[in-house]
Amino acid sequence: MSIWETICDPFEKSDSVQHDQVWYNGIVNETMVKGIFISFEGLDGSGKSTQISRVRSFLESCGRRVVMVREPGGTVISEKIREIILDVGNRGMAPAAEALLYAASRAQLTAEVIRPSLDAGMDVVCDRYVDSSLAYQGWGRQLGFEQVLEINRLSVNGTFPDITFLLDIPPEEAMRRTSGKGRADRIEEEAPEFHRRVYEGFNRLAALYAGRYRVIDGTGLPGEVSRQIQQILKKELIKRRGGV
Repeated sequence: MSIWETICDPFEKSDSVQHDQVWYNGIVNETMVKGIFISFEGLDGSGKSTQISRVRSFLESCGRRVVMVREPGGTVISEKIREIILDVGNRGMAPAAEALLYAASRAQLTAEVIRPSLDAGMDVVCDRYVDSSLAYQGWGRQLGFEQVLEINRLSVNGTFPDITFLLDIPPEEAMRRTSGKGRADRIEEEAPEFHRRVYEGFNRLAALYAGRYRVIDGTGLPGEVSRQIQQILKKELIKRRGGV
């Protein structure tokens, strides 16, 4: 039986797995010894929800246990914070307050769901994580990557994704896709210039953290996008089994 035929079996940590110890200015990611932490990033309208659902089905078909979460939200406390962040009645929210609220929601989600799930050997698929704060508040709100990262050091407690899929679509296409989806939230209703800065922020992050970023053309058909993502995950599973 070839390694390609066995990748969907649960795997043990292999000695051949290499750890990146320098992500985010020396904050060490230790989650690779257990479940896989996968995050999806991109502008609203990039197709994250569709692909996250397909990734869950793929991993479960491989016999893996999967937890799906979203940001902001994912716990009772975090969902309450989400309501404050996205409420259009809070248009006067200061950028720093916004960044701190996202970090608070993330702290609860990481402590209550993400870290325990990874430690239990489950894979976590997250719709947005700390990279969204870096892109939206760091670059979009112009607080700066370093400032936002510093805010989040305590909230993530050393827990960062092993793989980040960035679904890349131009801001104009993203805004076109979301324009007919009903009432926009406080972030979605921001001016086009803001969303263009966020897009640039994601591209800069993909270059800075190329070791874990996988940039996928989000303008393609959902099936083609899904095939690309699954091929990447197959290779990751093989690597973790010591097959490469």
